[in-house]
Amino acid sequence: MPGNYYELRIKINPELEDVISEFCFEELPCEGVVLAEETYKDLEMVSTTEGTLRVFLTEKPDKNISDILLEQRKLLKSRGFSDAELGSWDFTFEEKVNQDWSKKWKEKWDITRVSEKLVVVPDWLEYIPKKDEAVIRLEPGCAFGTGTHQTTQLCMKAIEKYMPRNSEVADIGTGSGILAVCAMKFGAKSAFGCDNDETVIDVARENAIKNNVECTFELNTADKIHKQYDFVLANILHNVLAEIMGDLKAIMKDGAYLVLSGILDEKKDIVLASIKRENLELVEEMHQDQWVALVVKK
Repeated sequence: MPGNYYELRIKINPELEDVISEFCFEELPCEGVVLAEETYKDLEMVSTTEGTLRVFLTEKPDKNISDILLEQRKLLKSRGFSDAELGSWDFTFEEKVNQDWSKKWKEKWDITRVSEKLVVVPDWLEYIPKKDEAVIRLEPGCAFGTGTHQTTQLCMKAIEKYMPRNSEVADIGTGSGILAVCAMKFGAKSAFGCDNDETVIDVARENAIKNNVECTFELNTADKIHKQYDFVLANILHNVLAEIMGDLKAIMKDGAYLVLSGILDEKKDIVLASIKRENLELVEEMHQDQWVALVVKK
C-alpha cells in the first residue's frame, strides 16, 4: 500500500475554486484538488460539503498551514477580493494512512462538454469523439485552467465563436495552456502562451504534446512581448486585466479580437472602464453563472 498522505479541507467561495486551487499548487506540495459537493440518495440530499476544497498533499508543508493560508488570503484581498467573496477559509488538516492519495482526487473528475463541438476529457478517461468534435485532453488540477471552470469555458466559447481560422493567437497568463491548445484545435495558424509562473510552462508544453498540437510557451508577461496577434486571450483577475489593458492592446493587430475573462459580474465595471480608457470596442459581454467574459476589438 502507498504511504501516508495529507488532506487539507478549506471552506471557500466555490466561484473562486480555480483561483484558490492555483495557489495550492504553487505554495503547497499538492498532488490534486477537488471541490466537494452535495451527496444525494433517492433524489434527496443526505449530506453536503458544498464550498469545501479538498487539497491532497504528498507531505506536510514546512510552514504552518494557518500561516500559509493567512498570507495568501491577505494577498488576494490586496488584489481586490473581499472577505465575502473569498469565503471563511475555515480549515482542517489531517494525515491519512495507507490510502492512494495520488488517485483520490481524480474521483470527481468527468468529461466536460463545453459546447456541441468542444469536449474536455481528463487524460485517464476513455472517450470516442463524435464527427467534427474537438477534444482536449489534459490532467485537471496540474495548473490553472482545467476546462471545468466558468472563466475557462467562456474563453473557449469565445474562441469557437470569434477566432478567424489561421489566426496568430496569444494567450496571456496561459496556466495549463488549455486555451492555446483550444485555439489550435479550432484552426489557429499558431498559438503562443506566456505566464509569470515558471512552474506551469512545462505543464502547458506537455498538454500541447498530449493533444498533438504545436504551441510555444514561455515565462513572460504582456508588457515584454514585441509582436502583434490576430486574437488575444487573457483569463486573469479583474484588477490585473484593468492594469495591463494598455499592454494587451499593444500586442493586438488592427482589427484583432481580445477575450477578457476571470471577471466576477460585480467587478466587470472596473474592466469596462479600462476598455473605454484604451478606446477598444466592446463586441459582446458573455455570461456564465456569476462570471463574465468581455470580447473586444481594436
